[in-house]
Amino acid sequence: MPTHTKFAFVALCLMVPVGLMGSVAAAQKALGPSADGPANTDGPGATMFPHTERSRFYAAGQANIIFQANPPFHSPYEGPNSFVGRGEYKTSLVGTLYTGVQLVKGPRYSTDLIVHFESSGGRGLSQALGLAGFTNLDVVRNPNLGSKPYLARVQIHQVIGLTSKTVKQDRDQFALATEVPERRFEFRVGKMSLPDTFDANAVGSDSHLQFTNWTIDNMGAYDYAADTRGYTWGAIAEYDSPGYTLRYGVATMPTVANGIDVDFALRRASGQNMEVVLREPAHLSGTTVHLLSFVNHANMGTYRVANRLALATGTAPDVTATREQGTVKYGFDVNVEQLLPHHLRAFSRWGWNEGQHETFAYTEVDQSLAVGADFTPETWGRAQDRLGVAFVTNAIKRDHQEYLKLGGLGFLLGDGRLNYAREDITEFYYNAHTWRGLSMTLGGSAVFHPGYNQDRGPILVPSVRAHVDF
Repeated sequence: MPTHTKFAFVALCLMVPVGLMGSVAAAQKALGPSADGPANTDGPGATMFPHTERSRFYAAGQANIIFQANPPFHSPYEGPNSFVGRGEYKTSLVGTLYTGVQLVKGPRYSTDLIVHFESSGGRGLSQALGLAGFTNLDVVRNPNLGSKPYLARVQIHQVIGLTSKTVKQDRDQFALATEVPERRFEFRVGKMSLPDTFDANAVGSDSHLQFTNWTIDNMGAYDYAADTRGYTWGAIAEYDSPGYTLRYGVATMPTVANGIDVDFALRRASGQNMEVVLREPAHLSGTTVHLLSFVNHANMGTYRVANRLALATGTAPDVTATREQGTVKYGFDVNVEQLLPHHLRAFSRWGWNEGQHETFAYTEVDQSLAVGADFTPETWGRAQDRLGVAFVTNAIKRDHQEYLKLGGLGFLLGDGRLNYAREDITEFYYNAHTWRGLSMTLGGSAVFHPGYNQDRGPILVPSVRAHVDF
């Protein structure tokens, strides 16, 4: 696609919500003034019902509905795992009940029992296939699991203070204490989602109130340990001080790529995660830097071996036929947040993994760069609204490219052939807080070279989102 055409397409996507924002703001002004996640948790009306901070018990919930559609786009051929070119629309629904109790409540030592239940229903466009940076993080990658409620998280959260000096902490579904020691150890053991703790970002980590793309809300190259719903069993140890945080976690890996079952034998298969968080390093005001690395051990295959077997036999490569227990996949991530004047915040993520071995748990990305920002329109009288724009470019290594070119299938990608190019995605949203705990979001994405294939696309995916916090 010519460069000037690509820029015009992105500009069109960014211009679509501008006219919509005016009508949304006008409608809300007539209604008068009035979340789970960093976007809308402060101020009056953040939840539909008030929550006390004094009780040992915690109960909250949320529901998130995302409607997305795409018109027909250029698609001269398709494979089993292609994003469908004919155009379609789909709706997803995620509901979560958050409960917890402070078993031990004290200024220096505290213990929380956290239990969350969840239901995930609806479908994603093209059954969540054909895009490395898929447009809806709420979609379960195996639609056959259904919407029956399941146990999402159950964990013990232990805080051990190293000083009597305390700092205030916002109470939420992951931590119930409102004050914690300034220097402390924190431990979590049980069922969890690793992005709840690792690689978190105040601007781009909440699919319910911010961006919805898999590779904007999370680092695409971070193949974090998880089942197909995004959860795992594990333990996390953390040291917190005013200037930095040190974090280590070990978790169970799925038994097969994108599988729902996990291998509890950590000596055989595991995901190791290490992170350093630096707050205002070198006295850079408003800056937070996350440095992450991960090492996965699992029954993974190797793309190069699969390619050699395919060329020798004249068949399509199958990476699952090359799996060996104990195969190692590793990678790195740099995640930066920056507060800016005039109610602006910005972020960037750069991630890389070695790419030789099979993508196993998250998405088919070996290298990724994302940048984005959000704006709070307080001068418009909309202190709880957010406007966000982000861009991400994803890539895969040469062996992975050759695998798809020869007709191989990953658990997400596979057009039958490949004319390689980086997968480039722009996403925007305007999140409007309409009433206490209720928000509506208009947004959309422009996807160039879907599934790294420049023979297909581009794709425009507008979206409408409704979110409520109880």
